[in-house]
Amino acid sequence: MCTNGSADCHSNITGLTDVFRVCMYSFIFVVGLVFNVLALVFFCCQTKSRSQTIVYMTNLAVADVLLTLTLPMRIYYHLGYPVHRQWLCEVLGLVLKANMYGSIFLLTCICFDRCMAVSFPMSSRVQAGRKKAPLVCLAIWMLTFGASLPIYLFQRKTRNIIPQDCFDSLPVFATKPLVVIPTLFVGFGIPLVIMLICSWGLARAVRQSSVAQTNLVDSRKIQRMIATSLFIFLLSFLPYHATLGLLSVYAENTPYPMQAAYRYSLVLACLNSVLDPIAYYFTTDTFRNKLNISAFWGMFPLNSQSSDVNNRSRMLSS
Repeated sequence: MCTNGSADCHSNITGLTDVFRVCMYSFIFVVGLVFNVLALVFFCCQTKSRSQTIVYMTNLAVADVLLTLTLPMRIYYHLGYPVHRQWLCEVLGLVLKANMYGSIFLLTCICFDRCMAVSFPMSSRVQAGRKKAPLVCLAIWMLTFGASLPIYLFQRKTRNIIPQDCFDSLPVFATKPLVVIPTLFVGFGIPLVIMLICSWGLARAVRQSSVAQTNLVDSRKIQRMIATSLFIFLLSFLPYHATLGLLSVYAENTPYPMQAAYRYSLVLACLNSVLDPIAYYFTTDTFRNKLNISAFWGMFPLNSQSSDVNNRSRMLSS
């Protein structure tokens, strides 16, 4: 309990918040980087069976890797070390936000692609559209960075932030309603509606399929996959965008609890880079079946001889 006034209370709360963010950002950086790099290695090796979903997942893993690479500087800052180059804070913030919204759009594309593949499997027009996945990914990269760059250039001209507030100051898109409303609508509202509709359509198509009535397809498993993807999306991004909406109401006079809520929700949004690879594993049969420990260790020269022996023993026993 604080006894020396509100300033000491504020300092204690800030200190606890910094410890929490250091721990969480460190966890996200280490686990997210390792998991996504492993996912990229796997996806890049799938040259023979590179489906449209694999294209989207590859770009999603790249976005998650870039996001995690911005976290060490945040960890450094929250440990109490000042960052004296404001442009570095702004560039890292730009990269983080652009890749966060890139992840949102790519997750939406994955959900939409699965829905189209299941609902219209025999449509040549749908199949031709699905083959444009690389162009869609290129458009997403151009949209996320192209839309974020003008906002940060505007922030540099209109705001004078001291180095001590590098990652603690609220960004311009969190305090200007003119920027917040399009961000909420385009960056979260439309993707959320698309994911809800596609998830409902995918679940409905699976239930009505004659194949789903047999033992060839586990419809419950597919429904769990849909629910898992939707849950991860809402858990990661709903609190952050709900906080953005509230911040736009307060504008410049933002109370400290709202600022703290924004920072916690940002941590939760960054946690998506850890949850995405877990979703790859549990919702993608190809990923789960082919990514195994023996294949991982077989990449190292020390295990090449043992793998050769195992392969020969399988040939002899067959």
